[in-house]
Order: sequence, then structure tokens, then C-alpha cells
Amino acid sequence: MKEELVYTPEELRYLALLAKDYPTQAATFTEIINLRAIVNLPKGTEHFMSDLHGEYEAFYHILNNCSGVIREKVEILFGESLTKDEQDDLLTLVYYPKEKLALMEQQKLLNDGRTRTILQELLRLAKLLSSKYTRSKVRKAMPESFRYVIDELLHARPDEDKNRYAYHAKIIDTILETVSAHEFIFALTALIKRLAVDHLHIIGDIYDRGAHADKIVDELMHHHSLDIQWGNHDVLWMGAAAGDLACIINVLRNNVRYHNLEILENGYGISLRSLALFAVNTYTAGDGIDPMVKAINVLLCKLEGQTIMRRPEYGMDDRLIFKNFDFDKGTVTLPSGTYELTTKDFPTVDRSDPYALSEGEAELMAEMKRRFLGSERLQRHIRFLYSHGSVYRAYNGNLLFHGGIPMNEDGSFTEVLLEGKKYAGKAFMDKADFLARRAFEQRDEYSLDYMWYLWCGYDSPMSGRVVKTLERSYIADESTWKEPQNPYYTLNRDKDACAAMLREFGIDSPQGHIVNGHTPVKVKKGESPVRADGKGICIDGGFCRAYQNSTGIAGYTLIFNSYGLRLKSHYPFTNVESVLQSNTDILSDSVQIELEPKRIMIGDTDTGKKLLQMIADLKRLLAAYRQGYIFEHDCREW
Repeated sequence: MKEELVYTPEELRYLALLAKDYPTQAATFTEIINLRAIVNLPKGTEHFMSDLHGEYEAFYHILNNCSGVIREKVEILFGESLTKDEQDDLLTLVYYPKEKLALMEQQKLLNDGRTRTILQELLRLAKLLSSKYTRSKVRKAMPESFRYVIDELLHARPDEDKNRYAYHAKIIDTILETVSAHEFIFALTALIKRLAVDHLHIIGDIYDRGAHADKIVDELMHHHSLDIQWGNHDVLWMGAAAGDLACIINVLRNNVRYHNLEILENGYGISLRSLALFAVNTYTAGDGIDPMVKAINVLLCKLEGQTIMRRPEYGMDDRLIFKNFDFDKGTVTLPSGTYELTTKDFPTVDRSDPYALSEGEAELMAEMKRRFLGSERLQRHIRFLYSHGSVYRAYNGNLLFHGGIPMNEDGSFTEVLLEGKKYAGKAFMDKADFLARRAFEQRDEYSLDYMWYLWCGYDSPMSGRVVKTLERSYIADESTWKEPQNPYYTLNRDKDACAAMLREFGIDSPQGHIVNGHTPVKVKKGESPVRADGKGICIDGGFCRAYQNSTGIAGYTLIFNSYGLRLKSHYPFTNVESVLQSNTDILSDSVQIELEPKRIMIGDTDTGKKLLQMIADLKRLLAAYRQGYIFEHDCREW
């Protein structure tokens, strides 16, 4: 005989609330059975990408081909039955269904027979990819308008009299007769891509360099399941959208430098006309430097200098170099020597107070601030970064953050002074996250200043180096450009140091890893993305075209499925037109990093642990029903 369970008043209140969702014993044990089945399914596939830097077309293609996973499934299914060209045709259709079907119609390659074959091939592919999910989850992933039909076709089973076969053949006949095949193909290809990747991690730096970060954010906003770890370029835009002047001028500098004015003017409706007019009317072009670049560089030196002087706790007094300029001679004295400046054109600088804005500069920056704050699309995108992002995330035994954790050379965590209190390790990362959120919601001066520090500070988890913007802007001698890095970037190659970092965040599994971006992996020079005996993985492989000459590749995708970890290194993308005309795909090399000792099930994941707790709670509810502590009821009573 089972012993009667004892319940605290608090537990009974909780179980009474739970009973609203499960009002009967039958409903309760049905859900227990359902959850038990779910936790024993293989874990979903996670993809990790970083440092997208506005390269929308390459990112969109990798999103469509699921980093080559769909190609692998097509080869498994159709390797013996379809030629290489036929497989490529099918893949391009999955990636770009609307464009590919339009091209096939134009080339008169579509008829009922061909369309029927396409539907059957797509259904086989969708069936294979759906095999690791519950039928309920697959159904929820289907477009609502075709949910019933796709569900029927995916779960076709042969029977003795072939009645079901005839039934499903009739469904496809009807799809063709009602001229709805195109819409059905769109629904199937969307489902295939949805099932291939269960969850997406973006390890920072969506913005800058490439031209279309705004389009990437639009795409991410429609993704079914993702998280974002903010990069230094992301927090720069976040600070600018919150109205911080030092962040705004850095955003302007980055986009002028990389000739990406389109994102500001067309993407976010931020006109640069007043900046251009101010620059032309104030600066000369006689020394070969664009007047707009000159105006931005001076404003940047002044605004960053003001922030540094307001925040002595940043320890950046040695960055107050602008006051050491000899503006008339055109030189600057640094600890390493005296250097010639690339220009002597400083008409807005007050020699007695070099960090003060001129009247014209103050008016210009006030207008820029209004434009950043007033851009509805920018504000919407940045709110999305906040709602789906964070400084770091611990997820299924992996620790994700863009740059690094501030550390000392002996491997201890650096104590960072913030608002009069010292923070280190996880506590510091949590405080940085808190201040970043406060900057956007409250827009107080302290947290806004900290957004700029997160962009470029030595003890910033997104930056972690001494950023030499001033030297790069004004000194031709590149020996002055070297940027010292936080010791983290050396320690992250040490297995014991990485293990200590993981423990700090509650990860003590032998299969735990740190996943970063931020520092491009120079494959050409023999660098490896896998470090510290596999405990650290850097996935900045050069999505940005500007880095591809040095990296030798065009980005990484880290894939974590139920069997383990593997890394896909991508080669440069041409364009969508080439894909449609020639079935050109992004070529990728795959390397297995780690095989799990046993296949990972949902019960082993963070989600699985919540489901197992839910099962335990439902068992307590079931016992409470059976012992009379809680009574079954008609849900309509509520």
C-alpha cells in the first residue's frame, strides 16, 4: 500500500493553479504520457553563427540552406535515385521556391507530371526531417492554411488494400486541379527549413561593415526560435538608438568608413544632409581627406574625451590624446614619440578647451540624436535585440558570449568598478547586462556612457581591447595602431582556464564549451577555431567580405545536434541570381569537433529538465486528485 503524500499549503495552492490547465485525472496522466514521450526524443539541432556584419545575401542563403544540412539530407534520400543536377534543382527550389518556380515556368519546365514529382520529393524530405519531433510540434510548424493536408500526407502509411495510398494520391490530384500547387510547395519548403534547425544562436555583431544589417534583423524577427548575444557593434547601435552621442558619432564613422550610408538613409530614414553640409562648409578637402570624415573624426575625439573625463573609473585617461595635439604644427606626442598628423585642418577646435563642441557641432549632434531617436524602424529593431538578446547565455551545457570575460594574467576574474561597487566573473556579466537594458529604458547618463564603454573598453565583454580609433584616424605610422587585448584572449586557449570560466557560470560538464565570435580566425595563417583542447570555439570566420582575404573563408556555422558538435566552414557566396541560374550553392567543409558518448535526448537539455520537473509536478497533482486534496472539475467552471 502506498504511503499517503503530505502537501504544504503553498504546494496545494500551486497544484490548484496547475489544475486549471489539467482539470481531471485523465487530462493529467495524458499530459504525463505526452511529456515522457517528448523527453525521450533526440534533442533538436542548434546552429551557431557570429559576426554577420551586414552581409545579408550570404546570411540569407545560409539560413535557407541551413548551413548545408538540407543538402546532406537530399543526398541521403535521393543519392541513388536522382542525378547530381536533379538534386541541385531540388535544393535550389527549397532555398528559393518562389524565384525557382517562376524561372521554371518561364523556361516551360513545369507541367502536372513535374509538379507531382516535386511535391512527392518535398514530402519525402519533410518526412525525414520531421522524424525527430513529436507530431504535435511538426503540426504547429506547418503553415496554418495547409496544416491538415500536410499532416495527412506526411503520415501516410501503406495498408493492405492500398486505400490510404489512393487517398493521398487523390489529395495531390486535388492540389493540382485547384491550381494551388505553388502555394503548397511554398508551405512545404518553409516547413523543411523550419524542421532542419530547431534553434539559432547569433553570437553577436549583426551590424556594421556590410550594407544590410537592417535586412538581417528583419529576417531574424521572423525566425521561429533564436537568441542573440550582443557584440560590440550591436551595443554601439543600441547605445546610438538610446541617444548616446559618443555611440551615434561612432556609428556614423563606421558607416562612412565602409561606404554604407544606405542603411542609415534608406534603411532607417536618418538623413545625413546636415552632416554633409556642415562638413563641406567647415572643412577643406585640400589634403585629400573627405570633409565629412574630418568632421566626424573631430566630433568623435571630443565626445569620447568628454565621456572619459566624466568616468575616471574607466581608467582611460591615457586615451585623452586629443589634448596633446599641436593643432598648428600638425603633430601629436605619444609615449612612443612625436608623430605627424595626417591633417592640420581643425577649424572647430578651441585650443584652450579642445574637447568642447563648437556651436555648429552641438546643433548638428542634437539633430543627429533626434533622428536616431525618431527612427521608428531602428527603434523597433533595437527593441528586438533587447527582447531576444543578452550579454551572455548558458544553453544546453555551452556558454555563449561575443567577446570575453575581463580577466587578469593569473587567470582570476578582474574586479570592475561599476556604480561604486566591484563586480567580477558572472556577477560582472550580469551587471553589464543590467546597465545595457537600463540605458535603453531609462536613458540616464551613467548607463548611456557605459554603452559606449561596452563598444570599446578594455574590460568590456564585447570588446576587450584598447581601441585605437584616434591613432587610426590621424596617424599614418601603423606602429601606433596596435591594440593591446585583455588577458582573456590568451587564457581562452588554455583548457583549465576555460573549465574555470564554465564553472563560474554553473557548467561543469566534460562536454561544456565556450562559444565566441569577435576575433576573426585566420585560417590562411594556420589558426584553428577550436581551442583549449576543444573547450573553446571561436566561430568568427569572416562573413564580412573585408575580412575574407585574411581569414581565407567566409564564415562558420557551429552545429550541435543529438550526436555532437561539428563545424561548417563556408566559402564566399556569389549572388542569388547565380543560385537560380546555375544552382550554385555556398560550398562548405564540415569537421566533427566532438561526438557525444551517448545520443543526447531532450531530457538531457535545459528544456528537458523543465519538462522533467513538470512531470514531477503533474504526478503530485495526480496523487492529490486521488487522495482527495483537489477535486476534478469541469473546465467550464473556471
